[in-house]
Amino acid sequence: MVATGAFYTGEYRNLLAEYGYDKDEIENRVQETWERLFSDKYPETQIYFSVGDDLGYMLDTGNDDVRTEGMSYGMMMAVQMDKKDIFDRLWNWSMKYMYMEEGENAGYFAWSCATDGTKNAYGPAPDGEEYYAMALFFASHRWGDGEGIFNYKKHAQELLHRCIHKGEDGHGYPMWNRDNKLIKFVPGVEFSDPSYHLPHFYELFALWSFEEDREFWKEAAKESRKYIAKAAHPETGLSPEYAFYDGTPNHIRGFGHFFSDSYRVAPNIALDYEWFKDNACPVVVNEKIQAFFADKDPEDYRRYKINGEPFEEKSLHPVGLIATNAVASLSTSGENARKAVELFWNTPVRTGGRRYYDNCLYLFSLLALSGKYKIWMP
Repeated sequence: MVATGAFYTGEYRNLLAEYGYDKDEIENRVQETWERLFSDKYPETQIYFSVGDDLGYMLDTGNDDVRTEGMSYGMMMAVQMDKKDIFDRLWNWSMKYMYMEEGENAGYFAWSCATDGTKNAYGPAPDGEEYYAMALFFASHRWGDGEGIFNYKKHAQELLHRCIHKGEDGHGYPMWNRDNKLIKFVPGVEFSDPSYHLPHFYELFALWSFEEDREFWKEAAKESRKYIAKAAHPETGLSPEYAFYDGTPNHIRGFGHFFSDSYRVAPNIALDYEWFKDNACPVVVNEKIQAFFADKDPEDYRRYKINGEPFEEKSLHPVGLIATNAVASLSTSGENARKAVELFWNTPVRTGGRRYYDNCLYLFSLLALSGKYKIWMP
């Protein structure tokens, strides 16, 4: 079998161009979207803010805080866009204010801080750590390593090592269950969030982490592909925000429905397929998701049970859902795939108080659909 994923070929599909959109317009859209999120020229869409000479943060405009999710997302966006100054500002802010040096979570990052750097919580969220690690590896490979906190590779390797070995000395908890190789929602619990599963990242961690950890990450990639398939409803393709290790929705915590976190499952599948085209990549999930939303008006997107039954509650992030359904088309084909991309292309970035999450998903989707979300190799 010939390996055809971008990891092997170095070629990334510009699906927007394949669908007939003008290449110059695509490039302009990418650059304009970056500016709208990262420049103070556009306060109605801005989510990145510089602080002083060497710091910066991503603002969750819906909750008025700074989260490891957004900080690590911003770093990934910056390395893909070759914006080293902004990458370093975000990483410096993360290390200065979010990194925890004591307590049971020492070595992890506090998931939420105020904009002045005060910690709102002393617990971590594993989706931030995995994005930090991947962004740091890419930065190391694209720009080279520096000194101290800017020795990107060193910090990525050490962070991943803590994520799976923490607690072996009796202090704290790992972010992955070491037996089943599945990522946890937070270190101290034994259930997961399907949208946290990034098998395409774990394949790369298996190459670049400390040698002793590489087999774990290789197994984690395999187990996460299986888990994503198990957690998705067999008819609708919808996944719950929280799920037990057997993939069933975790209603105990009240987040066993398809809602904001769940939107990320589709792009995770799509990027995994684009990069590795592993036979176990559950692309059928994305086909079902696109079919489910094909006849729905974005203005009426809702919270859904994973069987598709709608609640009265409207989606908090309809633009984000449009974006993630579109990037699913990297792993699907046909009319639903084309319609999802067309809807995304005709949708602007979001303004207003809830714009942060939508616009993060928007830029990630635009990068992927234009062939600009790349693996940066050593």
